[in-house]
Amino acid sequence: MTVFTRRTLLKTAAAAGVAGVGASTIGRLAGFAAVPDPVVLKTTSIQAQLMDGAPTKNVLTYGEAGPPPVVRMRKGEPFAARLVNGIDDPTTIHWHGIRVPNKMDGVPFLVQPYVYQGDHFDYAFTPPDAGTFWYHPHCNTLEQMGHGLTGVIVVEHPNDPQCDSEAVINLRDWRLGDDGQFIEPFRPRDAARAGTYGTVRTANWLDQPQYDAPAGGLVRLRAAITDVTRIYAFRVDGAEAAVIALDGNPVPQRFAPDALQLGPGQRLELAIRMPDDEGAIVSLRDVRGTKSKVLATLRAVGKSLKRDLRDLGPLEANPVAEVDLAGAKRIPLALSATAENVSANSICGSLGYSFWAINKVPWPGDTPDPTAPLAELKLGQSYIIDMENLTPHSHPIHLHGMSFKVLSSSTRQVQPLISDTYLIQPDEKVQMGLVADNPGDWLLHCHIIEHQKTGMTSYLRVV
Repeated sequence: MTVFTRRTLLKTAAAAGVAGVGASTIGRLAGFAAVPDPVVLKTTSIQAQLMDGAPTKNVLTYGEAGPPPVVRMRKGEPFAARLVNGIDDPTTIHWHGIRVPNKMDGVPFLVQPYVYQGDHFDYAFTPPDAGTFWYHPHCNTLEQMGHGLTGVIVVEHPNDPQCDSEAVINLRDWRLGDDGQFIEPFRPRDAARAGTYGTVRTANWLDQPQYDAPAGGLVRLRAAITDVTRIYAFRVDGAEAAVIALDGNPVPQRFAPDALQLGPGQRLELAIRMPDDEGAIVSLRDVRGTKSKVLATLRAVGKSLKRDLRDLGPLEANPVAEVDLAGAKRIPLALSATAENVSANSICGSLGYSFWAINKVPWPGDTPDPTAPLAELKLGQSYIIDMENLTPHSHPIHLHGMSFKVLSSSTRQVQPLISDTYLIQPDEKVQMGLVADNPGDWLLHCHIIEHQKTGMTSYLRVV
C-alpha cells in the first residue's frame, strides 16, 4: 500500500519486519540489546506493466512482484535488513539520507564488498532521525536504479502530529522504447549536459495514480525523487498545501510548494488539506519546463472532517549537531567540467567517459592506486563547505553519512535547512555547515547518476 490511514499505519508498523532470517546473528553483530527481526530485501528480475502494450522485461525490484516495498523504521529503534542478491549482477544497498555507521553505507570498494548473485549481506543500524528517506544500490547504479531498484523509507517518530492519512510516492522515469522494452540507459552528449531523461514517467510505477483520502482531512504526502536524472518543480492544485519537511528534516518555516525545485535524491513532505466535497480532486504536479505533468492525484471521499491545516503541530527537529560557525574550518568545493580521460574501472563500473570533476579532479574510481579523500576531517570539528558551481547545469550534490545546514547562497535567500542533498544552480555559490560527527569514508557526489559516474564524485574522510 502507498496510502495509509491512521489505523493501517499501526498495522503496517507492526508487520514491518520479516522474521526468520538470522535475526540473532544480525543483532549480535550490531550490538543490539533487543534483536529486531530483519526485513528481507531480495533483488529479483521481473516483468512489469509500465506502459500500454507488452510488459517490460528485466525490471528489477526487491521482492517477488511490483515496486520495491516502502520500508518502515522507527526513530531511535534498532533496524535490521538482509540483502539477498537474486540477479546476475553484484549489488549493495545504500540507505540514502540515513546517518548509518560507515560499514553499513553500502558503497563497494570504499566500505563494503560486492554482494554477488546468491550471496547476502546483513545491514543493522539504529536510525537517529525521523523523516522520509530512500534506498538503492551503489553498484552499476545507472542500470540497476534505472531498471527499478529504488524504494522509499519512512522513519516514524512517536511524537509526530497526527494526520488523517498518508500517501507515499516514488517518482521515477524509465528509458523504454515504443515496444515497452529498455533502450540504452544514456546518451554521451546528454551525460555531458543535464543528463539523459527517461521516456516514461511514473509515480509508484504507475501513470498518474489516484488515491483516496478523507474529505476535509489532513494528508501527509511523502514524495521521493528516485530518478537518475530528472529535476522537478512541484505544485499542488485543488487544495491548500504546505511544505513541512525536506530531505528528512522539518523546514524552519512552512511554505506553499509554488514550483519548488528538487533534484534526484531529494524528498518532499507536504501537509495537504483535502477539499470538503466528496469526489474533489487534488493534483501533485511537476511544472518544470514548458509542460505541466500530473504526477499523482488524491480524491476526497466521505463526509468532511473539517480539519484546519493551521492546527497541524510542528515536527520535532532531528538531533543534528549545531555547527560552531566561529570555529569552523573551510572546505572549498568547485564543480566543473573536465576533458580528462577516465579509468576503465571506476566506482561500481564506468560509463567510459569523463565529463565532470570536483576540484578539477574527475573521480578515478577503482584503480590500482588508492584514491585520496577530498578532505580529511577531524571527528567533532565544525566545517563550512564553500561549494561553487562553475557549470551551466544544476547538480543535486549528496553527502553520505552526515547532515549539513544550508547557511547562505549567492543567488537567492535560503532557509537554514538541514539536509543531505543540495540542488546547486548554475553559477551559484553556497555555504553548508556540518559537524564531522560520523567517522569513516563518506561519498560526496552528484545524484544525476551520469554526472556521478563520469567524474563528479569524491569522498570525505572523518577520523
